[in-house]
Amino acid sequence: MAHDWLFEVLGWIPAIIFPAASGMQLLTIIHRRCSAGVSIPAWALFACANLCLFVYTEKYSELESIIGALGTAVLNLCIVVTAMKYRQKPVGNTE
Repeated sequence: MAHDWLFEVLGWIPAIIFPAASGMQLLTIIHRRCSAGVSIPAWALFACANLCLFVYTEKYSELESIIGALGTAVLNLCIVVTAMKYRQKPVGNTE
């Protein structure tokens, strides 16, 4: 079909953008060693949504789906763990 290439391109756009955006957030937290302003519940929900999207689309063998949904979910969970690690301790806490 003439539009097959268009759907192929459209499938790769989120497969590149979503992991790239999540990766940039993760690298920012790691570089700054601070997660101020990062919503841990929001990133956990993003991970859940991406996992559900992967299951819902039933495209388990397509690289675009694996990278775009499953890969992004893993990065989202990495953001959650890293943000929790770099949460600022309250002022005066000496632990």
